[in-house]
Amino acid sequence: MKSVHCIRCFILIVLAMALLLTAADALGLTGKQSVRESRDDVVVAGEAKLKNSSMAERSGGGDALNEHAVKNPDEIASMVDMTIRNYTERRNLNFFSCGTGNPIDDCWRCDKLWYRHRKRLADCAIGFGRNAIGGRDGRYYVVNDPSDDDAVNPKPGTLRHAVIQDKPLWIVFKRDMVITLKQELIMNSFKTIDARGFNVHIAYGACITIQYVTNVIIHGLNIHDCIQTGNAMVRSSPSHFGWRTLADGDGISIFGASHIWIDHNSLAKCSDGLIDAIIGSTAITISNNYFTNHNEVMLLGHSDSYVRDRHMQVTIAYNHFGEGLVQRMPRCRHGYFHVVNNDYTHWEMYAIGGSANPTINSQGNRYLAPSNAFAKEVTKRVDTGEETWKSWNWRSDGDLLLNGAFFTSSGAGSASSYARASSLSAKSSSVVGTITSGAGALMCRKGIMC
Repeated sequence: MKSVHCIRCFILIVLAMALLLTAADALGLTGKQSVRESRDDVVVAGEAKLKNSSMAERSGGGDALNEHAVKNPDEIASMVDMTIRNYTERRNLNFFSCGTGNPIDDCWRCDKLWYRHRKRLADCAIGFGRNAIGGRDGRYYVVNDPSDDDAVNPKPGTLRHAVIQDKPLWIVFKRDMVITLKQELIMNSFKTIDARGFNVHIAYGACITIQYVTNVIIHGLNIHDCIQTGNAMVRSSPSHFGWRTLADGDGISIFGASHIWIDHNSLAKCSDGLIDAIIGSTAITISNNYFTNHNEVMLLGHSDSYVRDRHMQVTIAYNHFGEGLVQRMPRCRHGYFHVVNNDYTHWEMYAIGGSANPTINSQGNRYLAPSNAFAKEVTKRVDTGEETWKSWNWRSDGDLLLNGAFFTSSGAGSASSYARASSLSAKSSSVVGTITSGAGALMCRKGIMC
């Protein structure tokens, strides 16, 4: 009889465990979602609709229990309680964190249903451009036509037609495509270009201009072989088009704009800069990009005499400056620049340069100097004597300097001098390889983590 009684007790314990796990799963399913996408989001162009989902994919109900591990009922109950608490904590911590250490990627890349929750990306920005929301509060627009035949009267379904609209839009793509722009792509405010899920190139023509607008996110594009265009009429909104003079041929030109986030793009081989920000632009984050095969990579600040750029604040974080680069990563004027946790594996002349008294806060970067003994210095003061630049606030804090690389610091040296050039907490330079390993346009596929 005792053995029968023990068997019955064991069955009751197993049933209790099942009920507890079911209750835990139910609690997880009824938890409030912190960010909801609009229920009336619809596709503006294209046939497909993007369905909303009220929550992320379930994580699978917690850790599996080995039924042979213990026999003591109290120990089993304790294990069940621990499983429930661990499961709940994972949900409270937003289980999308992959633990890579890259806070942007850990915010969204582990969600297998990322393509249903695209707008959550807008909550993942860091740095000075962290408040850029892009087209988060608008509808989806599906680009299904790679053509760019008319810069004044763009065809519905094209990228140009999408970016000039007056209302907020989250712009996605129907398939892989190469878009060769006849003239500059002039963006309007509150737009996100989100190329995740497809291989989208803007190449062999004009590229992107963000001029006197606000709240723009550009994510997941391959931008390369941009050329000079102009001396033509170009539409910038549904109600306005005008004459454009000759453009420089930048990959992305930011001109008098604010709240801009450039993330996870691959950029190379343009006529002028890969990314330039000038004429009072500010509140910018340039993150997770992969830069290759270019001379003058990035210019921040219009000219030494343009004093309005003194208010510029730019974060450059988690980027990989790769093969074939020469200089300007970035080249700064005036303003405040936080260069944090980037991987510099190639330069021919120098990595970071500046003039006109910019404040440069270099933290937790990895600088691998070239073999050329005359190009080991990370920094360059452009056309300025030491008597002038020795008071500029440039510092290296926790950087990893390899193969003879050296950073020439200057200025007061106190932490307070860098308050306006600090935008996030730097991680150790020892993890830069890990947190920049996914830099550039990602190859995301539906149904799997990106």
